[in-house]
Amino acid sequence: MSIEIDVLNGNTSWPTAEPLFKIVWSPEVMAEKPWRDVKWANAELRALIETPADGLVCHVGIYFRTITWNGRKLHIGGIGGVITHPDHRRHGYASVALNAAVQTMRDNEAVEFGLLLCEPHNFAFYQSRGWHPFEGEVYAEQPEGRVRFEAMSPFIFHIKRSPRTGVIDLCGLPW
Repeated sequence: MSIEIDVLNGNTSWPTAEPLFKIVWSPEVMAEKPWRDVKWANAELRALIETPADGLVCHVGIYFRTITWNGRKLHIGGIGGVITHPDHRRHGYASVALNAAVQTMRDNEAVEFGLLLCEPHNFAFYQSRGWHPFEGEVYAEQPEGRVRFEAMSPFIFHIKRSPRTGVIDLCGLPW
């Protein structure tokens, strides 16, 4: 089976990605999520996988941000919105899209490390792909102000460094 992988501008590719989000995170699914009320950042880039027969089957959002880690400013890459159409899971699409996203972060010479936030059922998936738990605290902006972000667990991907503890302030909305 052939696939097409594109890394596209986040805003202009949203109309392509939105229908997949509505399938994967339907109102019924979202009602059960502990993060259902979180205000999220918009992806700057999107790694999209399409098949000739089915169209868009997988999405990974890519973010770039200057954050602070223990008060020190660092430029990082973020991964968010990793979704695969329910009928196309377990075909390796998320791994391929995640690899494209990580390569995009690596191509940005300023990026020190990658960060994603995930639910417990995804821990093994990310750990098997080189991501490591961050054991410190993460803060993010929300409409009510700066909050400790605890709705999902943070994971780090080594690019130039791999902080595992301390305090990360996302200096904006989470992804």
